[in-house]
Amino acid sequence: MLDALTLDASAERQRIAAFIRKHVASTPMSRAVIGLSGGIDSSLTAALCVDALGADKVIAMFLPYRTSNPESEAHGRLVAEWLGVRTKRFEITDMVRPLLEARPDISPQRLGNVMARCRMIVLFDESAASDGLVVGTSNRTEWLLGYFTLGGDNMAALEPIGHLYKCQVRQLAAHMGVPEPIIAKAPSADLWPGQTDEGELGFTYDHADAVLYLLTECGMAPEEIAVQLDLKLAVVQAVERQVGATAFKRRLPPFISNEQRCGIMQETS
Repeated sequence: MLDALTLDASAERQRIAAFIRKHVASTPMSRAVIGLSGGIDSSLTAALCVDALGADKVIAMFLPYRTSNPESEAHGRLVAEWLGVRTKRFEITDMVRPLLEARPDISPQRLGNVMARCRMIVLFDESAASDGLVVGTSNRTEWLLGYFTLGGDNMAALEPIGHLYKCQVRQLAAHMGVPEPIIAKAPSADLWPGQTDEGELGFTYDHADAVLYLLTECGMAPEEIAVQLDLKLAVVQAVERQVGATAFKRRLPPFISNEQRCGIMQETS
């Protein structure tokens, strides 16, 4: 790990808790609603929300699909018990089934996107029912790589760990006492059996963190990064390609500006 990515965990914990409190206070809502997957990102986010708001103001949702790994929910329940938060469970299988039956040739990636969007429907409905903000659990590495589903896990009211690289998520999770089995296991969105983030991406998060930092925050060229990190240039280029190919996912939907609209109206009048 690069020294520049070493976190002052205690200070960061306080900073994020203040961020959560401020943004919840700026809305009519009083609670946080989180999809607790049993992974490190959602576990850390839940812990930070408890820090900021108190356990009685946090609702953790378990949203399994019929093929979900039972270990994911077990780890989620471990975290919920550790934090003392209220939990709710809603299986999304019956939401997904009609589309799956209509499109039996759907790819695992497309099915995973459908599942992510169904989960967000449930979270936002719980938001309305429980007077709570949907709190996102994405980190900076996922954001820069575009490793999220549009209309799915990118749809949240706030993203408390969206500025942290994956290695920094691990540091803060360890500092806050997230259970070790969750910190140690391979990151996975649990979208299909055996799926792992790193297997799908084609490179490790540790490599991605270092490359992304040097690429986006230091402005270094891929050739320089490969030398500095002692990595194959192909790995650096793979990360760079992923960032470029998913740039559209990080932009707001474009629309014709008022100036352009007025110009069009004048041309057609």
